[in-house]
Amino acid sequence: MTGIHREARRKGTVLPPEDLRELLDLSVFLEQHDEPAALLGPDGQQIPLPVEVYEVLVQVVDAMRKRRAVTIAPVEQCLTTQQAADLLGISRPTLIKLLEKGELPCEKPSGSRHRRLLLSDVLDYQERRRAERTDVLDDLVRDAEGDGLYDPPVDAYLQAVEEARAARTAEG
Repeated sequence: MTGIHREARRKGTVLPPEDLRELLDLSVFLEQHDEPAALLGPDGQQIPLPVEVYEVLVQVVDAMRKRRAVTIAPVEQCLTTQQAADLLGISRPTLIKLLEKGELPCEKPSGSRHRRLLLSDVLDYQERRRAERTDVLDDLVRDAEGDGLYDPPVDAYLQAVEEARAARTAEG
C-alpha cells in the first residue's frame, strides 16, 4: 500500500484500485440489476442488503469506476473549514466569509479559535444553493422566452447563415 493510500485510508477516504477490471465487472453487474443483492460471507452465509446500503454501494462503485476517491461519513460528522470548503468546491476564505455572514452555521469548540461545521449543515447549504441556481436559471429562461429570444425571425436566421457562408468562402 502506497503512502498516499495509507494516508487517505487513515482519513476515511478510499482511493479506487489501480487495476479497475474487478470494479468494472461489479459496475456492469450493478447496472444489470436494479434490486438490492445479498451479501455472501466467506462461510457461504447470505444476508440481503437493505435498499439504502445497496444504493450507497452503487454510488461508491460508480465514483470509483470514474477513478474518484470515496469518503463515507455519518451526517452528524464535524468538518474543518477546509474540508467544508473542499466539499462545496469553494476556497476556504470564501467559506469563512459565508460563516461570518451567517449563511452557514458553525461551532467553535471551547478554548479553540478553529471553527467546525456539521456535515448535515454543509449539505443543506449545498442543496439550498443548488435550488437557488435552478430558480434563477428558470427565471432567465422564462424571461428569454417571454422576450422572444428563442424565436428569432426566420429572415434574420437565413441572413446570418448566408453571411457565415460568405465569410467562409472568402477565407478559403
